[in-house]
Amino acid sequence: MAGKGKGKSTGKGKDTGRGEARGTEAGSARRGRTGAPAAGPGGSGPVSAQVDGGLAELAPDRERAGGWTLLIDGAPQSHVDLADPGRLAFAYQRRIGHLIDLAAPARRPLNVVHLGGGAFTLARYTAATRPRSRQQVVEVDAALVAFVREHLPPDPQAGIRVRALDARAGLAKVPDGWADLVIADVFSGARTPAHLTSTEFLDEVRRTLAPGGWYAANLADGPPLAHLKGQIATAAARFAHLALAADPVVWRGKRFGNAVLAASDGELPVAEFTRRVASDPHPGRVEHGRALTDFAGGAAPVADASAVPSPQPPPSVFR
Repeated sequence: MAGKGKGKSTGKGKDTGRGEARGTEAGSARRGRTGAPAAGPGGSGPVSAQVDGGLAELAPDRERAGGWTLLIDGAPQSHVDLADPGRLAFAYQRRIGHLIDLAAPARRPLNVVHLGGGAFTLARYTAATRPRSRQQVVEVDAALVAFVREHLPPDPQAGIRVRALDARAGLAKVPDGWADLVIADVFSGARTPAHLTSTEFLDEVRRTLAPGGWYAANLADGPPLAHLKGQIATAAARFAHLALAADPVVWRGKRFGNAVLAASDGELPVAEFTRRVASDPHPGRVEHGRALTDFAGGAAPVADASAVPSPQPPPSVFR
């Protein structure tokens, strides 16, 4: 489930592992399907294949040569710019991109775990902006992985390893303290699977993080924001410092949309993250500290035993 805008950033169910890309942003991505084929793999037009999660399609971006949108059953999931992998087309991905930028001094390699693969957009971004990084992508849809690798293969020298596993099962294979950053962008259809919303899941995230490492998650919710508030409480039960970026209309509970959560046991660069989110082509707002605690309104942390998937978006989100 994605936000809007374009620009350059810096009980257990089966999850698809895909990051969602929906809402008004979906409209511009769909319009790219009707344009002339872009200069992409083989100079081809749209290509499609049946994958575990539905009908996957790669549609050329009519406005940018080398730009491709991945759609599943007609809904945009992610966008890749082969000519400029440092360009992130979706607002929520730019917000995660800001966190990738701020996680360490510029160009320093990172160890990154991506839960949810899609078209490997954020892994490509990390490889472009932080050469020599080591990355593990966990994507349960093996057919989707093969489809993306065939038509939009990542640079074999980029240090990106892909595991075709459920996100939590793949995370369990990451060594203790290996990751500088764990990014969760996992949806089954349009919902985050229940087993990726709990304190037990975050215990596994914490196990894999190096001291001072960060967790970043793409969350999606709408009025009355009960899921989002529960996820804030869940993260607060496991991490000392949190920050959350979202559109103002999402904060006010006026619209279903994305929120990007950052969590760490160390201080987060909230001021710089806030500045970057506010200056985005599609500006958002960041809350942290007491204001974020107050926003959560006493919500209780979520455990495996009580976890449920994130809410189903309303039909209007997909138009």
